[in-house]
Amino acid sequence: MNRKLLLPTSLLIVSTLPVACTSGSKNHQKTDIPPSTVVEATMKTYVYHCDNDYKFVARIEGEKVWLFLPEQTIRLPHTPSASGAKFHDKSSTFWSKGQEAYLKVNNKIYQGCKNNRSKAIWEHAKLNGVDFRAVGNEPGWHLEIMNQNRIVLTTDYGQSHYIFKAPDPVINKPASSARYTMQNELHKLTVIIKLEQCHDTMSGQSFDSAVKVILDGVQFNGCGKSLH
Repeated sequence: MNRKLLLPTSLLIVSTLPVACTSGSKNHQKTDIPPSTVVEATMKTYVYHCDNDYKFVARIEGEKVWLFLPEQTIRLPHTPSASGAKFHDKSSTFWSKGQEAYLKVNNKIYQGCKNNRSKAIWEHAKLNGVDFRAVGNEPGWHLEIMNQNRIVLTTDYGQSHYIFKAPDPVINKPASSARYTMQNELHKLTVIIKLEQCHDTMSGQSFDSAVKVILDGVQFNGCGKSLH
């Protein structure tokens, strides 16, 4: 029987990650750069809310931009601009500067487009291949379960990074939870994801999972959700 069929929807991601052996593996300490940070250095993601309630996602990748529009997805090449970043072809134009943007597609113009930073963070993680993401406060931290069998924990408001190979999670169906336990020569990490409503203590945002992270005996509590 397929195990994932027995699990709540929010736990499907943790039940289907491939098994990765943790024996002998070494996680990177805070002086190293995690994979997600390397991606962020060359790619940027924005979630724009424009006039007339028009919304779209822009993914800038070097000399091109991908626009995920409600009606279609298009790719535009970069073109010179006196200010800001401009991407253009015969029928479409995307121009951005700071947190604002202008869009023209098939002779339709969308103005007053402003980036929603909080949503952009989650969309960026999703496009980077993150399957599950959790956040917490005091001090600020976030955790990402990535599609290449990695768990990346970032603590101290982004100053410290810990990267582990993800083991197969232990699923507790009655408790609607999944537990990861990892240990190597330097650190021990436990991640417990429980399917229950959770509210972020700073933003008040609602999530469908409560997340507990224990790093070398230090506990962090927060909320998370699947990005699928």
